[in-house]
Amino acid sequence: MPNATDNQISEAAIVEAAHALRAPAVRMLEQLVAHPSLLGHEQGAQAFMAESFAKLGLRVHQFEIDEQKIRQHPGYSPSIVPYDGRTNVVGIHQPRGPQKGRSLIFNGHIDVVPTGAEVLWKHPPFQPVIEGDRLYGRGAADMKAGIAAYTMAYAALQSLGLEPASPVYFQSVVEEECTGNGALACLVEGYRADAAIIPEPLGGVMTCQMGVLWFALEVLGKPVHASVAQTGVGAIDFSLYLFSELKKLEQRWNEPANRYRSYAHHAHPINFNLGKIQGGEWASSVPSACRSDIRIGFYPDMNVARAKAEVEAVLAAAYAAHPARESLRYRLIYEGFQADGFDLDLDSPIVTELSKCHQDIVGQALEPGAFTGTTDAKFFNIYGQTPAVCYGPTGSSIHGIDEWVSIDSLVQVTAVLAVFMARWCGVDRID
Repeated sequence: MPNATDNQISEAAIVEAAHALRAPAVRMLEQLVAHPSLLGHEQGAQAFMAESFAKLGLRVHQFEIDEQKIRQHPGYSPSIVPYDGRTNVVGIHQPRGPQKGRSLIFNGHIDVVPTGAEVLWKHPPFQPVIEGDRLYGRGAADMKAGIAAYTMAYAALQSLGLEPASPVYFQSVVEEECTGNGALACLVEGYRADAAIIPEPLGGVMTCQMGVLWFALEVLGKPVHASVAQTGVGAIDFSLYLFSELKKLEQRWNEPANRYRSYAHHAHPINFNLGKIQGGEWASSVPSACRSDIRIGFYPDMNVARAKAEVEAVLAAAYAAHPARESLRYRLIYEGFQADGFDLDLDSPIVTELSKCHQDIVGQALEPGAFTGTTDAKFFNIYGQTPAVCYGPTGSSIHGIDEWVSIDSLVQVTAVLAVFMARWCGVDRID
């Protein structure tokens, strides 16, 4: 990194300070991974984040999600579990002197997805293990390393006697993995800024993402004794038939002529996933009931209403075409994600300036990317008048077995975020 000017020298010092915090960053991440912050059980991890923010001198705002306040918002998704005792935690930095730069939000989700069959893991999923450059554990990459990175970026500035010259909000939110209502609650609470960064582990800088819809299919069939199974109609078989018809819609949306421009060259942008199925009562009985939980993706130029309408039309046609329809019933239940996608202008200052910062520090171009899933960036871009991108550490096996994050990338992202914060917000000396 060049160091011909005082400004560049100070940035070199910021990078050095971020690298000096490697060991504390790893310790923080290990402690976060050790908190099994599954859906509905985020309290321990959030208490840890409140303490971490307070130690940095940030004002801590901890609040429960008020579902009545967010229910009427167009970004609301039907909740799955109650919000009692489950809090968002926001660390608030307000500059001591006059504001000189632009305000910034760092947002990260504390919740993690289920581990799957733990017998498949090399190590217990909530027991962080370091092997070389990799730190293993559920949530290590998605996205507790990102939370550690933005926390340590602020600590790096502090270690040099610096503070951002504009407001910075550090959000640790619940429920990104199924509704996004945690980030939405921050928006409804009034948090806004000139830009937002979510350090998700998506590679490059994510500027475009899919819409995502969750729903359940509840099916009732005609149960009979297995000895005369041919006279009944199994609810599980019918559920699988309905999903197979939905997969034809997935195939149509994936056809090149139907693709949104940002996914034109993607191998398989649209994915419909049967994530959970529960049905049947007895090995010798044709099953009477079945529930299937399904997730679908759809392009940013569609919306939730259109996705629902097309899904409902496919299911209605499949039901009408089934020869045993008189003995069958199904019900569609919407809960979890009802999330539109977005496509942020690549000329947005948060994109161009973060990309330049990465180039200056890492020495490589930061490529814009289109994500085939959803993140909390949607709330900022669609509803919050706050341009937002995802940029975070790299890892693998996200939502899979033996999830891991690169420690080198954690430190690198910490350095980039610290320098970006200094550029975007300006800095003042702490007296």
